[in-house]
Amino acid sequence: MTKIIKLEDRENNADKAENRVSSRREFLKWSSAAALTAFAFGALNPESLSAKTAFLGLPIDDDKAGVVDVGKGDIGVLNFVYANEQLEAAFYTQVMATRYAGMTSEESAILTDIRDNEIAHREFFRAQLGKKAIPNLQVNFTSINFNSRQSVLQTAQMFEDNGTAALNGGGQLLKNPLFLLIAGKLVSVEARHAAILRDLQRPMSTFFSGDDITDPATGLDPARTPAQALAVVKPFVVTPISIARLPQPKM
Repeated sequence: MTKIIKLEDRENNADKAENRVSSRREFLKWSSAAALTAFAFGALNPESLSAKTAFLGLPIDDDKAGVVDVGKGDIGVLNFVYANEQLEAAFYTQVMATRYAGMTSEESAILTDIRDNEIAHREFFRAQLGKKAIPNLQVNFTSINFNSRQSVLQTAQMFEDNGTAALNGGGQLLKNPLFLLIAGKLVSVEARHAAILRDLQRPMSTFFSGDDITDPATGLDPARTPAQALAVVKPFVVTPISIARLPQPKM
């Protein structure tokens, strides 16, 4: 028997789809607003980037960098976060510079929002750390298939899950209450990114906050030490990073 779809049903389904797009964008609204504010620190316009500048929004140096020591105390912790923001900004800049086949307008809008968030985070830490900021890191994304939706979204999810866990674990190392407040705000943005990327992969499911990333007993996201978080992203960073002088966490 042929199923008859009424015109009003089609309109209702279209409205639901449109509302879902709006809800996802609204989910990122506050982090996007923060991103736009942070562009006052001088971030580049992502749309003007060339292939040469795509990886960091900055010229790529041909010389191989030496070991980068993030430092000690609160400055060391902030530099470690800054390193992660450099990596994420580089990744999303490349995602949007070489869009995967079949990227929908919704996905493009969401990934653009996340890219702009991460660039703003990077520029915020660069400006606040000033002369104490570590140099630009060199990255290697050759293991990622940027033409594959699955490869891009799974990698993005990995970066955001790891960034959230790193901030959860690193917050206890900060002594200055203001820095801790900044880390607390930042981790909420990273968690939003992770949730929406998961929802893009498995819409209308519990995967956005699944048991693989949220402890079913506590409802909390995991926490990782700087060493654990660095190990996850090490394959994507060419520049050697030393975290030997960071405070030791109590996990």
